[in-house]
Parts: sequence; structure tokens; C-alpha cells
Amino acid sequence: MNIVLIGPRGVGKSSVCRALSRLSRRPVLSTDLLICYENQGRSIPEILRESHGDWRRFRDLEFVVVEKVSCLDEMIIDAGGGVVVDLDADGNEIYSERKINALKRRGHVVHLTGDPVRLAARTAWDSNRPALSGVHSEEAIMRRREPWYRRAADVTLDTTHARRLELAQYILNHLPASLSSSL
Repeated sequence: MNIVLIGPRGVGKSSVCRALSRLSRRPVLSTDLLICYENQGRSIPEILRESHGDWRRFRDLEFVVVEKVSCLDEMIIDAGGGVVVDLDADGNEIYSERKINALKRRGHVVHLTGDPVRLAARTAWDSNRPALSGVHSEEAIMRRREPWYRRAADVTLDTTHARRLELAQYILNHLPASLSSSL
């Protein structure tokens, strides 16, 4: 079984994944990095710029990568912040059954959460994180997605006052027996 970390941008998924990797000796796969790799090394902002901001195309690229990593086993998967999102016919964000079902086929999904205002401030400077909307604030988008993260998760952990290593240790100590027996 895989360990899959989901949550909004800036919550610390990547650093918790690295700590999990050190503790469990499992490799980490980042869906965002794999999307870049599969698109000739283009960054996510470049991919979006070249597609004229077509988030639907990006979500489809993300689904292809999620399908691939979901076929693997014994991995730690660092899922991009929008992995719980797809778009409806009108371009509105909806819960992504297809991506979450794929991740859950062989994965235990851990949702990391934190204060949206703090998280948005942490990532505002990062040019590798494209704006999620030209209309809604980052905080509003994070709040709207929160129920989708919780719906997808097997467990939710608040990162506000926890160190990354403590979170990784907690995750490893509270894995279902089917996961922890393979460590």
C-alpha cells in the first residue's frame, strides 16, 4: 500500500513526505513533479501559460499521472494541492472522484490541514505556484476545497503546531495494519 498525502498548497506535504521517506525508507513520488517531467520539464505555470490557462487540460494531465502512480506499491505519494479537483462542464471546480478513487485503490490517504490565511501567505511569493483563480482569493479556494480533502481522507492531521518529523512519525505509528506490516 502507498501512503498518499493530500492538502492545500503550503501545508507541508513535501516536507512531511521527505520525513516519511527517511523514517520508512520508501521512495517519494510528487505528482506535480511527474506532470512537469511528462511535459518535457516545463513548470506548471509554463504548462498553464502554453494552454492559455486551461485548468481542465491540467486536471486531465494530473489524472494521467495519478493513474500511473496508483499502479505502484510501497510509495509515498506527494499529491498536488488540486488533486481533489476536477472541473464541470461550466468550468467550476468539483470533487474529483476519478483521481481520489485511483489513489485509494492502493493507498492510505492522509489529509494535512492548516489555517488558509497562513498557508496562502506562505506560498504567495512562490512563482512556481500559479494563481488558482483570477476571481477568488487563495484563502477562499482553500476553504471551498476543505470538505473535499476531508471526504477523500482516511485521516486528517492539523499541521499548525506540529513539526514535520512529528507528523511523519504519527502517520507511521497510526497506519492500518496492512500498511505498517510492510515497513
